Amino acid sequence: MTFNLLSTNQTINLGKNSTQSLAIKREDRIHPQISGNKYRKLKYNIAQAKAEGKLTLLTFGGAYSNHISAVAAVGKESGFHTIGVIRGEELVDKVATNPTLQFAEHCGMQFKFVSREIFKFKTAESFIQKLKREFGEFYLIPEGGTNELAIKGCEEILAEADSAYDYICCSVGTGGTISGIINASKPHQTVLGFPALKGDFLREEISKFAPNLNWDLITEYHFGGYAKINTELISFMNQFKADFDIPLDPVYTGKLMFGVMDLLHQGYFPEHSKILVIHTGGLQGVSGMNAVLRKKQLPLIR
Repeated sequence: MTFNLLSTNQTINLGKNSTQSLAIKREDRIHPQISGNKYRKLKYNIAQAKAEGKLTLLTFGGAYSNHISAVAAVGKESGFHTIGVIRGEELVDKVATNPTLQFAEHCGMQFKFVSREIFKFKTAESFIQKLKREFGEFYLIPEGGTNELAIKGCEEILAEADSAYDYICCSVGTGGTISGIINASKPHQTVLGFPALKGDFLREEISKFAPNLNWDLITEYHFGGYAKINTELISFMNQFKADFDIPLDPVYTGKLMFGVMDLLHQGYFPEHSKILVIHTGGLQGVSGMNAVLRKKQLPLIR
């Protein structure tokens, strides 16, 4: 696989009256399909799958999952057969109209569509064994990609030069990315996570992988929950791209950036703070979200 791992930090102009500085680490530029935290999470898992002599990768995800898209792409590039267990039986006839699943299929991914009720048992050993009887041996990657090897990869997001920042901000899904960033952060730094899901239940999960205490979750910017979006967020994302030429995704980085800018406006960060925001990619999801927005006759993400 060919990657540009030297992701750059792009400075954001906050205006002459601001004493804080803000930069965005452009992890979204690592690879056109396997970008941001998805590459970081998959890096050591792919190495482990090769070491074990596995020929197939199996994972789980929803209709517009960045993870499904990334696993399909990395499988194609690395010579693995890939299987995606997809939440929602109704999607079996909608692959041709779903850009994420269409891309994954083009990469060679084989799908198994299951009901939402069955999908809840994705971590149960009995379900895993049933999948092995159906598909044979495979290397299992959990939904969202978070495991110890994924966290090891995410620890490489921060470079030595990033120790100059006081705050590190990132979006939070399953907790793997922020766990790696916490582990790699310096004692003087504060890591702030902005969950895309409603609720505060991720603290316990993150604490399992990240023993350091220099972090917190900012839970007010989920916009109603996972993959929920409204015209305020769409307008913000479109204006942000127009102002800084940085595209955001509606599930993770859009909400993250909205939250960071709102906290700056509220005076949350002390004067002269140096803030680094991690752009975790996920831009493949924009086309799928725009399809949903068209049906709802809402403004599109540009």
